[in-house]
Amino acid sequence: MCQWVLRAPMDLDELLVKTSRTFALAIPMLPEPTRREVSVAYLLFRIADTFEDATTWPRAERIEALHAFSDAVTRVDVAGLRALVARWMVKPPHRHAGYLELLQQTPEVVGTLSSMSPGAREILIKHTVRTSKGMADIVARGDAAGNLQLASVPDLKAYCYIVAGIVGELLTDVFLHDAPQLESVRGALTANMVEFGEGLQLVNILKDSGDDAKDGRAYLPQGVDRDEVLELARKDLDCASRYIDALQRGGAPKGYLGFTGISVMLARAALKVLENDGPGAKVSRLEVARLMGQLQATLASGASMLQATA
Repeated sequence: MCQWVLRAPMDLDELLVKTSRTFALAIPMLPEPTRREVSVAYLLFRIADTFEDATTWPRAERIEALHAFSDAVTRVDVAGLRALVARWMVKPPHRHAGYLELLQQTPEVVGTLSSMSPGAREILIKHTVRTSKGMADIVARGDAAGNLQLASVPDLKAYCYIVAGIVGELLTDVFLHDAPQLESVRGALTANMVEFGEGLQLVNILKDSGDDAKDGRAYLPQGVDRDEVLELARKDLDCASRYIDALQRGGAPKGYLGFTGISVMLARAALKVLENDGPGAKVSRLEVARLMGQLQATLASGASMLQATA
């Protein structure tokens, strides 16, 4: 019998804390309704990612779950998801307790879409379905056990687009929907949104490459110098800084600048640690606190976010 039991009521902030250190720190900076929309979007993408990385499931089960999840999100089918969750938890797809707790709450997370504005709901559904189906295609490329080896830098970029570039597109759609004044900088946002997501993902790939290899995932292509990936990540984070600069020039709420700003500042700090100490190295809590203080001072003074995140 499955030992995992659904909790009620659902607490979005608690689920964020249990599934993401960075986003649990960044998302609360956003104003409502954007905060709730981005919280739910992150959790939806995290559920899909849990299936893609399902370390205890073979390829076929991962693909089936991603398509079933995608279909249920499209219909906002809470009842159908309850039946699916019961089936998924017979043999949990992951060993991470936070991910499994979130997985149990899938019906409740998807159910929050019904209380959103039609525009926000459409954005979240569209991009969740896109990334879920894209992840299914990625999993299909692996062997029967789900092991995957990316072949080249273009292959790596294509993977990053599915799992993170789409996140940049989703955030941009949500920001433009909730803060119409940003239409004046739409061009600059769309020019940098995919690289924003890609840069954050590349940092994660570099950081987690050792653990990923143990689980049968090799996102760093064989034969490609690690320094080349580091340089690509740096260039992407430069685009991310330009994205944040566009938000600031467009009159975005300070919470938008804080959310995006701390994400990029932490990614740059992680990149420096990785260059010095290699895979698995993490930014210290003291450095995180310092960066948060620097960010708050920048927001309070109205100084350039481009300079703060460079």
